[in-house]
Amino acid sequence: MWAGMAVLARMGIARIGAIELLFLFAPLVIAPLGMELGRVIGEGGRLGEMAWRLQPLGAICAVVAMLMTPGLRAGLVGLGWMLVCALMAADGLFDLMALRKESPFLAAKDAARNGAPGAKVVGITLAVAKVDLAVGGAWLVASRLGMRPMGIQEPIGLLTAVHFHYAGFATATIAAATLGFQESRPALLPTPGRSGAPVWFRYLVLAVAGLPFVVAAGFVISPALKMLAATAFSICVAGLAVWVRACGRRVEDGMARVLLQVAAGAVFAGMMFAGAYAVADFLGSDVLPIPQMARTHGLLNSVGFCLLGLMGWLVEGMGQGR
Repeated sequence: MWAGMAVLARMGIARIGAIELLFLFAPLVIAPLGMELGRVIGEGGRLGEMAWRLQPLGAICAVVAMLMTPGLRAGLVGLGWMLVCALMAADGLFDLMALRKESPFLAAKDAARNGAPGAKVVGITLAVAKVDLAVGGAWLVASRLGMRPMGIQEPIGLLTAVHFHYAGFATATIAAATLGFQESRPALLPTPGRSGAPVWFRYLVLAVAGLPFVVAAGFVISPALKMLAATAFSICVAGLAVWVRACGRRVEDGMARVLLQVAAGAVFAGMMFAGAYAVADFLGSDVLPIPQMARTHGLLNSVGFCLLGLMGWLVEGMGQGR
């Protein structure tokens, strides 16, 4: 469906631009992959299962809403996707309150040791990723209604929806899968008497999950906060890319190995664009306008990192019967 939309847009039949196509790639491709990966590395609740079943219908609602002229009708149709996102977020909030999420990537003996701090971080990160979807879905509805929350103009409103689907949901899910994989393996950086991921990497994963909210807040609170948060997020995701590449070399499935290696390289390049844009925007320079960022950073992040990264961990997880 997404490929057909892209062809129609290119032919001028569907009047949607690059940013709209970038967003639609999320409910049609990225979100279902991320939801499935979440089911592989962590057991979801009933609300998450309901969201998983409703996802195709919600994605169609997102497409129809994007084709309609902004207004009440488009906003109401967009609520179809918002419902899926809200169910996922509610499932994530229940996970956070229970604090009992445990990654199947972890061996049982590791899960019982010291409260399994790595497993808890995996669970927290997956839960935050689900909440990201609700924020992104809410911004989609606001965009299609033609609202300007807090004075934010388009295309920033729709780009905020893009931000929480990719930088939020997809990236946090990949980070959780990477940490879960590493926790079940000998340490990449050997430490006497210890195995799995180092403590600092757990904090890096939590930073990757939390910083998208700080970046979004910077658009409202302060340009300086936006620049600092975006730069910090770019650095953290670049660090995650290094770890994804290192873990990708150790996976058992050959296809997963290739997907994760390419994903790591793509996101590293994409975050360089993101960091440069944050600084340029703070300085008032138009050296990297939004349309160019959508074609460079947006493509590298959505297809290069999110798509390939989610697919890589899905192939690896499913190949091991998880």
